[in-house]
Amino acid sequence: MTSELVQHRPNYTVRRAFVSEMNNAVYLLTATSSGEQILIDAADDLEALRGLVADGAADASGREQGAARLRLILTTHAHWDHTRATAALAAETGARVAIGRDDAAQLTDERGITAGVTLSGGELVGVDGVELEAIALRGHTPGSTAFATTDGDPVLLFTGDSLFPGGVGNTWGDAARFTQLLSDVSERLFDRFGDDAVVYPGHGAATTIGTERSALPEWRERGW
Repeated sequence: MTSELVQHRPNYTVRRAFVSEMNNAVYLLTATSSGEQILIDAADDLEALRGLVADGAADASGREQGAARLRLILTTHAHWDHTRATAALAAETGARVAIGRDDAAQLTDERGITAGVTLSGGELVGVDGVELEAIALRGHTPGSTAFATTDGDPVLLFTGDSLFPGGVGNTWGDAARFTQLLSDVSERLFDRFGDDAVVYPGHGAATTIGTERSALPEWRERGW
């Protein structure tokens, strides 16, 4: 497995790898000065995730170079395909696990993990050199959470299965859940962030807020 360097910011890098039969995207943020790391969605394939962490460690500068220090695993939601390697990676690295409050029980029930951090939206989470804001996006699951960078433009949005190129996440024909998700995505992402904000979803290619903005009325009309 080879990771892709998708962002090289002044203080950190972002790498992406795809794992599993579901083509899950896993993102790793590495602070270039401290070497500390955040991984978003430990979806599957522990060996591949070890390689991703090692690739990120090589992005760190100075005395920290090559020293992988994964500190935090952020889980966008508790669905099975996003959490299969979470317990093993957390146990191996000692990283804390964070998840939306309303998905925490599912993570415990299905994976035996008690999250060290539960999120309601608005919290700042991070490590030495990288900070992200948690944004609750209810609908795909009750506790789905996106994470936004705070270091300036363009903002990077890690949206899990709540926002993709071409639409919001699956709500399985439930009109109330779709309305909730579209409302949260509209108000908490599109109304807040500029067109240059980059969207990194839980599967597939990236997009931008500007690319998707004009389609919001169509999504609302079609109901998915």
